[in-house]
Amino acid sequence: MALPALSQSVERIVYASVLDRAGRAVTDVTAKDVRVRENNVDRRVLRVYRAIEPLDVAVLIDTSQDAEALIPDFRRGLLDFVRAMGDRRHEISVIGFGQRPIVLVDYTGEIRLLEAGVARIAARHGSGAYLMDGIIEVSQRLRNRERPRRELVVITSDSGEFSGYQSQDVIGEVQGSGIVFDAFVVMENAAKNVRPAYEAGIPGRSVPASAKEQPDVERAATLAEATKLTGGHRELLVTAGVLGTKLRELAARLNNQYAVIYEGPPSLTPPASIEIVATRPDLRVRVTGTPQNQP
Repeated sequence: MALPALSQSVERIVYASVLDRAGRAVTDVTAKDVRVRENNVDRRVLRVYRAIEPLDVAVLIDTSQDAEALIPDFRRGLLDFVRAMGDRRHEISVIGFGQRPIVLVDYTGEIRLLEAGVARIAARHGSGAYLMDGIIEVSQRLRNRERPRRELVVITSDSGEFSGYQSQDVIGEVQGSGIVFDAFVVMENAAKNVRPAYEAGIPGRSVPASAKEQPDVERAATLAEATKLTGGHRELLVTAGVLGTKLRELAARLNNQYAVIYEGPPSLTPPASIEIVATRPDLRVRVTGTPQNQP
């Protein structure tokens, strides 16, 4: 009688940004410079190399009427981002979500086309923010593109949400698309000393969300959870003036990524947790994405 096969390990790949403490690119990272902990268990690092695969980057930007005052800062910040990305191998698309999502510039690596698309960013009068619709639509489009490295960037105010989607549906779509999700939320309402939309109905608050606030609750949950689950980050900005700095930092992380190949147990689902720790004191390492089994 044949004995059952012993469980074998598999190779998994995860991407990570690696910078020095001053935020500069690091070009000499090797397998001995990092440690991987998957599901709180140390895994053996097999090899590390600079990620050379081109990126697809979709930028969803708030063009609702409530964001009108922020549009100049949105334009300046996004120009900083596309110029900092630099490499024409990467393709960037810009989509506005005042009302339904509208493509302002389709995927391209041409800086002049991206600059022209950014110049077309404008608030749509009488429109509301349909960010959740935009996230689903863009995630589906990214899923159908062939590049293995895919990034979704959201730039938004904290104005009200008009979409009727539930957070779990949107989060599921994002995770299923294999993308990394970063979000930048300008807390305009907080600066005016009124309750920001992203706070509405947060568990633990004494005042529950009203039916009118529920879309804001769903959006807040989506931005908080989808960014975390995909290896991205949510930034809450007290002023839109710092957006350019934050987006240049994001470009630096995207342009200075390493592929980390490590050994793990067989599994068809991504691990519940993944951590990469630098063994060199001069390195700052941050996971950007979820591990995938190597073919």
